[in-house]
Amino acid sequence: MSAKLNPDPIETDAVIVGAGPVGLFQAFELGLLEIGAHIVDSLATAGGQCAELYPDKPIYDIPGVPVCTGRALTDNLLKQIEPFGVSIHLSQEVTLVAKRVDGRFDVETSRGTRFLAKTIFVAGGVGSFQPRLLKVDGLERYRETQLFYAVPDATAFAGKKLVIVGGGDSALDWAIHFAQEGPNRCESVALIHRRDVFKAAPASVARVKALCARGDMRFVAGQVEAFEETAGRLSGVTVARADGTAQHV
Repeated sequence: MSAKLNPDPIETDAVIVGAGPVGLFQAFELGLLEIGAHIVDSLATAGGQCAELYPDKPIYDIPGVPVCTGRALTDNLLKQIEPFGVSIHLSQEVTLVAKRVDGRFDVETSRGTRFLAKTIFVAGGVGSFQPRLLKVDGLERYRETQLFYAVPDATAFAGKKLVIVGGGDSALDWAIHFAQEGPNRCESVALIHRRDVFKAAPASVARVKALCARGDMRFVAGQVEAFEETAGRLSGVTVARADGTAQHV
């Protein structure tokens, strides 16, 4: 006989929405004050964007830490909150928040997990992280073989012909990483973005332009509209340019 599900919500001092670096450190700060907390995150693992997009890429903007990877930062933060027994509820999004007359909050997730909390902390960063898929018919069959929306292991791409689509910090950071000298350098790197204006750090934009000028990588302004395959392998993409022409990469 299966156990009956408990309909009562989990009572807690605080619910933290987001298990990225800010959410994890918030749990640590609350723990120091003996305030209990539960964390909810839409991803399957803790660490947020740092762990999802660049787990093995060096990052340099953490106070007091000259350099670390997204994975190392996450591991250290998880170790830091261990003494406080913080529960992390992964692969679920907060779908309901309702304030009670007594000032407490009812919180419910997409998996039906319910909380009764005194306080809610929103540490969602850029929001629920979902990759923006390339909407090209048939391309999804190459997902996790030749098409990736994250870089779980940079060494797997060393020496390859790489196309990176995007104009944000992550796209430019990875383009620089794979185009410059180093153990993971690719045979070729092409960066594709719908326009030649980027939403990235100025230093990264300058670095990309310098690499393009030297011929270490190339930039194509436009959007991927089709792909080419050879012997069952993805071998090229067609980019629709703003001037109405198409370019094969």
